[in-house]
Amino acid sequence: MSSEKEPMFSAKNLKLITEPLGRSNPITVQVLGICSALAVTVKLKPSIVMALSVMVVLAVSNVVISLIRKMVPPRIRIIVQLVVIAAMVIVVDQVLKAYAYDVSKQLSVFVGLIITNCIIMGRLEAFALGNKPWPSFLDGLGNAAGYGGILILVAFFRELFGSGTLLGYKVIPQAFYDAGYENNGMMILPPMALVVVGIFIWVQRSRKKDLIEN
Repeated sequence: MSSEKEPMFSAKNLKLITEPLGRSNPITVQVLGICSALAVTVKLKPSIVMALSVMVVLAVSNVVISLIRKMVPPRIRIIVQLVVIAAMVIVVDQVLKAYAYDVSKQLSVFVGLIITNCIIMGRLEAFALGNKPWPSFLDGLGNAAGYGGILILVAFFRELFGSGTLLGYKVIPQAFYDAGYENNGMMILPPMALVVVGIFIWVQRSRKKDLIEN
C-alpha cells in the first residue's frame, strides 16, 4: 500500500482556492453575502478590512469544524458551528477595536453580522464537515478571497466615482472638477451597490455561458 501523501499544494488543493475566485464565486455565481456588499462598500478601506475579517473567520472556523467533525452529533452541528463562528467573530471584533478603532466604528454592527453570513455557514456545512483540516483551510481562504475580491471591487468603483477618492486620498485631478466634472452622489447610496454587483454578475455570466444554467 502506498504511503505517499497528497502534496499540500496539489492541483486538487489549489483548485479550492482558484475556483471561488472565478466560476464558483460566492457573490457573482452563488449570489451569497449580498447584504455586506450593500453595507460596507461605500469606502474602500472598510471593505478591505471586512474582506480580511471574513477570511480569518472562515478559514479558522473551517479548520476547527473539520478537526471536531467526527465528535459532533449531527443533531447539534448547526449550534456548534454558530458557537465556533461567534467565537472567531468576537476575537476579530476585539482586535479591530484595539488596532483599527476608526475602521471598527465605520463597520459598526456589520462585523458582528459576519456570524450570520451565509457564505460561512454554507462552507462549514458543505465542506468542512466532510473534509480534512488542510483542504478545509484552503476552501475557507478561497471562498473568502472570492467574496472579498468582489467587495473590494465594488468599493473601488463606488468610492472613486462617488467621492473622487481611494482609501481617503483624492485621485481625480482638480482640473477635471474645474472643467465641470462632478462626483456621482448616487454611487454612495445603497442601491448602487446592487447595481454594481449586478454588472459584475452580468459580465461574468456573459463570458461563461455555462453559468447561466446554474
